[in-house]
Amino acid sequence: MAPRPNRTPPQRPPRPLIPPIDVSDLTTYPLKKRHSKVRVADFARPWTRGGSFEQFFASLPDLLAVKTVRAVAAAIATAHRQRRPVIIGIGAHVIKVGLAPLLVDLMERGIITAVAMNGAGIIHDFELALMGHTSEEVDAEIDEGRFGMAEDTGRILNEAITLGAQHGQGLGEAVGHYINRYQGQFPNRATSILATGAKLGLPVTVHVAIGTDIIHMHPAADGAAIGATSLLDFRRLAAVVAGMEGGVYLNVGSAVILPEVFLKTVSLGRNLGNPLTKITTVNMDFLSHYRPLTNVVRRPTQKGGKGYALTGHHEIMLPLLAAAVLEQIR
Repeated sequence: MAPRPNRTPPQRPPRPLIPPIDVSDLTTYPLKKRHSKVRVADFARPWTRGGSFEQFFASLPDLLAVKTVRAVAAAIATAHRQRRPVIIGIGAHVIKVGLAPLLVDLMERGIITAVAMNGAGIIHDFELALMGHTSEEVDAEIDEGRFGMAEDTGRILNEAITLGAQHGQGLGEAVGHYINRYQGQFPNRATSILATGAKLGLPVTVHVAIGTDIIHMHPAADGAAIGATSLLDFRRLAAVVAGMEGGVYLNVGSAVILPEVFLKTVSLGRNLGNPLTKITTVNMDFLSHYRPLTNVVRRPTQKGGKGYALTGHHEIMLPLLAAAVLEQIR
């Protein structure tokens, strides 16, 4: 068999390299004429032992998140002075990390005028008021089907909700009044956001998705009562949001439920003739999520107002913000 002819293509010569750009005619300007985002005057100052919180807060660098904290604190203080609503929506984690006393204090001072929480919030608030402890080890309990099976929690909370439905109360109002009515059973009720709201007549609303909370597994759960009381709370929160022109809404630690609820209350309020063009919205969480940034920070303020995002751990950021607000008001 005859050998095949060599079909190797001819080698092309390499392309010449592109010469480096000539920068000899570059246009420059003096540094002193350039706008700069960071200045020495904005730097942090070293801490002096024994100083006050006011001195500590003033010593922080006036940059990035610190500027945001200061702007949010100023917005809350201004809303308080002008008697405008300051509403805080909280995920249950805020209660679990020990921050209820701070919120109770701000409610009693008249700074926080309304609280919204998800369904898990009432569980931790209730258990802390009743027993002084909360938050079970889910990993240790789920394998044996023990997760969420605390008898007291399921029975008493469902009883409070059912009684509330019978008396035309919202879910948060129902549980708060129950704790205050049977206060002898709740030695730690001073830490309860629900009980404080009921005592002061401040709206504490609860926004439930059926099946997300441990009390929904218990035989005492009444879907009609849960739905009726939570719907009433949604409409009550919508009434507060409709009147929050010049006010502030903070979403702290809720990634899905409360951002969705808040967006609907804004739409409902505007549909009924409330422009809501001068509002401040804030999202605070230790991770950035789509819904809070979209449905709290951006969409409600695109018509007017200002939206802020603060990323950090609740147990650090919320006490810092609360103290900054109190200093501004003082």
